[in-house]
Amino acid sequence: MQRFGTLSFGHYGPLGGGRELTAQDSMLQAIDLAQGMDDLGADGIYFRVHHFARQQSSPMPLLAAIAARTERIEMGTGVIDMRYENPLYLAEEAAAVDLISGGRLALGVSRGSPESVVRGYEAFGYPSEDPRGADVAREHFDRFLRAIEGEGMAERDPNSPFGGGRGLQRVEPHSPGLRSRVWWGAGSRDTAEWAGRVGVNLMSSTLLTEDAGMPFDELQAEQIDLFRAAWADAGHAGTPRTSVSRSIFPIVTQQDALYFGRPEGEGVGYIDGGRATFGRTYAAEPDVLVEQLKQDAALASADTLMLTIPSQLGVEYNLHVVETFAKHVAPALGWTGTRA
Repeated sequence: MQRFGTLSFGHYGPLGGGRELTAQDSMLQAIDLAQGMDDLGADGIYFRVHHFARQQSSPMPLLAAIAARTERIEMGTGVIDMRYENPLYLAEEAAAVDLISGGRLALGVSRGSPESVVRGYEAFGYPSEDPRGADVAREHFDRFLRAIEGEGMAERDPNSPFGGGRGLQRVEPHSPGLRSRVWWGAGSRDTAEWAGRVGVNLMSSTLLTEDAGMPFDELQAEQIDLFRAAWADAGHAGTPRTSVSRSIFPIVTQQDALYFGRPEGEGVGYIDGGRATFGRTYAAEPDVLVEQLKQDAALASADTLMLTIPSQLGVEYNLHVVETFAKHVAPALGWTGTRA
């Protein structure tokens, strides 16, 4: 494990006891958390994107604000649902954030996860013949990649008073290194292989949309192996990055034990119309956690770990989780605290 950061689902709404976390609270706390994590030396902060839900839905303004308040930490998404995106507008926004941050954007995209509405992407103006919109996601992703690579996307007007000329014009702004910082959130071995062939980095979550009759971490490790093999077979240069997300809570205080003293095991269920394998929650004293995590095959294979955090519990508590993990667990997993 070379890097670790946090993955926030960004939930907001009623907290019980008459308390409420508003959308504004959620975003401002995310910025404060990023600044605190930057000071602690964590490597990244990433946000889940969900439309029509009380979660983050428009990540680019949030990431731009984080870029302006931090110096070193990587910021990104895990993941943006490409079914909803205008690919050229996303290319412009992503390039702008990447330039503002000095190349610290890690843009995770994918087909998206199950929604709280029916075919919500069609309400955004993107009809699909596929029941889950996979055709729209792949079409948008292909066009987005071509745009951030600098390919011309619209015919220049030779009579324009604003430059004109002939040929095709790329979208602006353009960030030359952004293409290497795009990730695909793969939910299966097949999509992981596809991402390797395309030549983008791999994000693998605490949920895989298949059941192969093996433990979750082994299934995920196989997914990573297939991705890397596909990358090599396609002849892509360099070494791709791979990340996994885990729910990991070192228990060092009574408050930790109160919140997470009964961790959940992994299991198999049904989601999005098919069988799926869910990862477990790790929660124990640091020395016990280290021994458990050393047995996690996917965590041993990936270079980046994303800790799913309870963002509703506030900045102070989440910084406590991050700092405890950084001090008492991460070094034993190979983390040196030196940002790669």
